[in-house]
Amino acid sequence: MAIKLTFKETESQMLIERQLYVRHYSLMLDKERCIGCEICMMVCPREAIEIVKPKRVEGEKLKRPTIRVDEKKCSFCGICDAICPFEAFTLKINGEELVPVLEMGTFPNLIRRVSVDEARCPVDCDECAEACPFDLIKVSADDRGMVHVEVDVDHCPGCRLCELECPEGAITVRRIFSGIIKINQDKCPDGCRDCVDVCPIPGVLTVSSNGKVEVNDYCCIYCGSCRIVCPVEEALTLKRTEIAHSPIQSGAWNIALEKLTSTHDLAKELTRKRTFKVIDSTKRRVG
Repeated sequence: MAIKLTFKETESQMLIERQLYVRHYSLMLDKERCIGCEICMMVCPREAIEIVKPKRVEGEKLKRPTIRVDEKKCSFCGICDAICPFEAFTLKINGEELVPVLEMGTFPNLIRRVSVDEARCPVDCDECAEACPFDLIKVSADDRGMVHVEVDVDHCPGCRLCELECPEGAITVRRIFSGIIKINQDKCPDGCRDCVDVCPIPGVLTVSSNGKVEVNDYCCIYCGSCRIVCPVEEALTLKRTEIAHSPIQSGAWNIALEKLTSTHDLAKELTRKRTFKVIDSTKRRVG
């Protein structure tokens, strides 16, 4: 039984806390990093996360969806913290940042990989920093004229926009979520730009000259914000097919993966795991 259960919210953050006799749990959502996508909501085992759709205000750009965590349902398992591509959640236990599902090995770490070949970077170039929609890249030069590129990889969702805009091909990014996104222009309402307004990555969704939305999925992170706000069923379809993550064998992860992708994609991953296991076992016997 909780001695104290609290919910606090400001413009910049949401905080829920549970005080027990010997443990103090806190879950903080950085609302400036959160884009209101569907990923955490889909995998929450207690259905404690709710998406609040934005209301259209005439003449204004549609705001992004927001999320709310029900402090009475939350078990502070940390799945939302582990799966968020933006690291918008921070879970603490007795003041220490800790994610139980990662500590227990029941959930994998997302693979976030950004590689920079600084030797190829011209001194006066900061195209990658300018391209990053989340201000995660800092470019500087030392007294010797050597370029240094710092990337906040922990908060990078893997959109690859920096990679696309780099004129020297000096930066490469591994996508976290892979998938398919399509627009059915026959069902897309003329002039509607709700999905364009909420998309966190510039250039992925645009309105063409015929008033219909077009998609360029090279930089899409498959977060699902666009699907949440689309006013017409089946006008926009989004499907995740793969998630880059550390090796794991866990029923909890299999359930989450199936929710985020599909039964078919879960089966493909399980097949790959079995294949790799057989190959590894064969190598050990032969070696």
